[in-house]
Amino acid sequence: MAKYIFVTGGVISSLGKGIAAASIGRLLESRGYNVTLQKLDPYLNVDPGTMSPFQHGEVFVTDDGWESDLDLGHYERFTSTRTSRDHNWTAGKIYESVINKERKGEYQGKTVQVIPHVTNEIKDAIRRIADGVHVVIVEIGGTVGDIESLPFLEAIRQFHLEVGHDNSLFIHLTLVPWIAAAGEVKTKPTQHSVKELRQIGINPDILLCRTDRELPDGARAKIGLFCNLSQDRVFTAKDVDTIYAVPMALHEQGLDEKVLELLKLPPGRARLDDWQQLIRKLQQPTGGTVDIGIVGKYVELEDSYKSLNEALSHAGVANDVRVNLNWIESERLHSDADPTERDATWELLKTQDGILIPGGFGIRGTEGMVEAARHARENDLPYFGICLGMQVACIEYARNVAGLEGATSSEFEPDAKNRVIIMLEECEGLDIGGTMRLGLQACRLAPGSLAARVYGKDHIEERHRHRYEFNSNFRDQLEAAGLRFSGTHPDNGLCEMVELPEHPWYLACQFHPEFLSRPLDAHPMFREFIRASVEQKRARSSTPAPSSSPAESVA
Repeated sequence: MAKYIFVTGGVISSLGKGIAAASIGRLLESRGYNVTLQKLDPYLNVDPGTMSPFQHGEVFVTDDGWESDLDLGHYERFTSTRTSRDHNWTAGKIYESVINKERKGEYQGKTVQVIPHVTNEIKDAIRRIADGVHVVIVEIGGTVGDIESLPFLEAIRQFHLEVGHDNSLFIHLTLVPWIAAAGEVKTKPTQHSVKELRQIGINPDILLCRTDRELPDGARAKIGLFCNLSQDRVFTAKDVDTIYAVPMALHEQGLDEKVLELLKLPPGRARLDDWQQLIRKLQQPTGGTVDIGIVGKYVELEDSYKSLNEALSHAGVANDVRVNLNWIESERLHSDADPTERDATWELLKTQDGILIPGGFGIRGTEGMVEAARHARENDLPYFGICLGMQVACIEYARNVAGLEGATSSEFEPDAKNRVIIMLEECEGLDIGGTMRLGLQACRLAPGSLAARVYGKDHIEERHRHRYEFNSNFRDQLEAAGLRFSGTHPDNGLCEMVELPEHPWYLACQFHPEFLSRPLDAHPMFREFIRASVEQKRARSSTPAPSSSPAESVA
């Protein structure tokens, strides 16, 4: 029988419940336990796929094509679990399931209510992922006290009662702020948050107190006293300089031992040598630094590219360098931008050791991306394009090398003549939700290509999230002009990867490799992109920068 850990949050949002849950999973795995994690989100969207990145951050994609909460990325990066659609349930998804059952008559004429029907659906969702694992960690999204969280909190209260006290426990993450004027930390927000939980029948077994400093013993004792917990169940969740240091910080306080004690599981011995080595390389790399320019349209919110950020960090570890990320707003690279902003942005771009253009939707900022791709191509600068980054690379090459005037995407100009990027035929005319090519799919790599050398094999599987593809009607023209199509789908022939054979390192893919990168096993495309960028930096140190600005020749 699996054991269950429920992670809730209080006082404010964005305290790091996902990192805390993932860190606990990492610690339990280090002691030999099989762990899986699940996110329950209280919002009414069925999934975050149609939500703006500014609203919700990145959409993470699972092997089976579920568009999920970004915390599932943390779960996969910290532990060995591979998530699926059953690892992320929203209130919308729960209610959709309940309503579908009601319409089919499965409730046999009963009045459908939050209790028991909605709460039973939530409990069933939790049990679905429990087979074959020792511990299931369930994170409840939102903040205790939010009205939309109540059905989920009631469900886990019932679940705890059903499986028994020795088989489940509640961990509550809360805020303990430092008030500079008073010169002390304040415990009252935590007390109120725990009071909210206890009013609905949940007594937290462990408190993780989010702070910017170590909690003094007096504060921990006070929190324990007013929250009805012994002091040894109150832990400091202090700010650290990298999220990967969180498991070690909690381990040093004995959190994993306390969790296993409460769940009546043997403690075993924690094997964390590889994780300690990871932190050392993150904090003290021996190979210097490398500057990577990320040219995107959601750069105001770094959570929009959470997996991308982490994959670049993993690649830095693999090359023993610190990767400095410079966020470049693509709109500011275009000729229509404010001249002062445009010139400053171009100057920043020209100092980068490598350029990466990530995924995105819509026309905004794409002309600036096209120019960034051109700059990388013409100046032998390492270029890595992901999804939209591959599409703009094809558009740029079609316009400026293959001579296809006005080459574009049907997403930007539906009636243009030279649409080198088009919507998948089966997606045309459908609703925006659920029409994308999603999940793990196969790709065959061309022998001798850069792509094949990067991966070290000729057949790969990667996760997708897009609804536009390269238009194969233009393949012969672009190949004749020098663009190599180095990755294709083995069944339908769709283009998956392109590269420039005469360029030092120019590679773009239709899929999202960042979803499969891990801190102890960097994705090969990111690892080799950073390696090429390090080599570029060394070469540039003795070579003058180009004098002309690509901003002067916008297509």
